[in-house]
Amino acid sequence: MTALPLVFDAPRRGRPPTHFADLDPAARTAAVVELGLPAFRADQLGRQYYARHQNDPAVMTDLPASVRDTVAAALFPALVTPVRTQEADGGLTRKTLWRLHDGALVESVLMRYPAREAGTADRITVCISSQAGCGMACPFCATGQGGLTRNLSTAEIVEQVVAAARAAERGDIGGTPGRLSNVVFMGMGEPLANYPRVVAALHRLIDPAPAGLGLSRRSITVSTVGLVPAIGRLADEDLGVTLAVSLHAPDDELRDTLVPVNTRWKVGEVLAAADAYAARTGRRYSIEYAMIRDVNDQPERADLLGTLLAPRLAHVNLIPLNPTPGSPWDASPKRVEREFVRILEAHGVPVTVRDTRGSDIDGACGQLAALPQSVL
Repeated sequence: MTALPLVFDAPRRGRPPTHFADLDPAARTAAVVELGLPAFRADQLGRQYYARHQNDPAVMTDLPASVRDTVAAALFPALVTPVRTQEADGGLTRKTLWRLHDGALVESVLMRYPAREAGTADRITVCISSQAGCGMACPFCATGQGGLTRNLSTAEIVEQVVAAARAAERGDIGGTPGRLSNVVFMGMGEPLANYPRVVAALHRLIDPAPAGLGLSRRSITVSTVGLVPAIGRLADEDLGVTLAVSLHAPDDELRDTLVPVNTRWKVGEVLAAADAYAARTGRRYSIEYAMIRDVNDQPERADLLGTLLAPRLAHVNLIPLNPTPGSPWDASPKRVEREFVRILEAHGVPVTVRDTRGSDIDGACGQLAALPQSVL
C-alpha cells in the first residue's frame, strides 16, 4: 500500500499565470484599473467570460480594439490547451485531454443525457478534474495508480467548465445546441485535497454573472474519499452544493485497503462528517460505491451498508467497476448487483445504479489517467 502524506497538498511545479477566473470581483476591478482601463470594464469582461463563455478578448466586441491585446496578455493567458478529444455513446459522451501550461495533463468528460419527458431540456453534465493525478492511492482507480503531479489553480478548474459550456452551446455534444446544466468534481484528483482553489472555483460557478456562471448550487457535486476536516470546512462555507462520499466499503478492514485514507479517518468518522454536512445544508448526500467482483459485493456487506445508512439522509450510487490497465479486478455480475440493490432497498435505503458512460474511451468513473507520453 502506498503511504499517504501527512499533509494533503500537491508538489509544486511552475505556478500557473494569473487568469481572470482566479480573481474575485474586487481583484478583477483592481486588475482592470491597473491596466489603465475604467473600472466598469471588469463587469464587461465578466459578462463576456461567464455569461457568453468567451475567453479570447479578440472577439469581445464591447472592448475597444486598441486594448484587446493588452487584456489578453494580462488576464487571459492560455492555461488549458486541448490535446485530443474522443467521443463515445453515439456522440453523447466526449472526453478531452488538456495540456496545462507546465506540460501536466488532465482530462474532463462532457456528457449529454436526453430529456426523459416531453417539454424538458436535455441534461448536459461535465465531469472535471481538480488535480493533475491523485495522491489518494485507491488501487482500483487509474488516476490514483498514477500518483499526484500537482493541484490545479482556480482558473484551470473553471476553464474546463467554461469550455464545456461553450461546447454545449455550439452543439458539439449530441449535435444540437444545448446548455450546460451540471458540474461534477469527479474527474482526476481529490477535490478537498485542493481545498482553497476548489472553493474559489465553486464561487465562480455559482455566483451570477458578471461574477460567475450562475449555475444552480443543486446542480454541482463535489466528491471526496472522506477528508473529514475538509468536509466540515465545506459545510461552514454554506455553498449548498451536493456532497458525494466515495465509500466503496462499509467496514474499516476492507476500506483500509480500497481507500487508504481510511487508515486516518474511519468509516464512522466519514459518515458522521457527511451527516453534519447534510444537517447544515439540508441536502441529501450521495454514497459512491464501486461494485468489485468478490471484493465488496457480498450480501453481508450490502446488509452492513444498509444498516449503516438506513437512519441517514443518504442515497447510494452503485458504480459498475470500470476496467483499468493492470487491475486484477472486474465488475460484479449483474445478478450480484441486483441482489445488492434488493438488500439496500429492503433496509429502506434509496439506491440507483450509475449509467456508465464513456468506458470504451477510458472516460468513465475511475478511468481518467491522461495519455501515455508516446501518444503526445
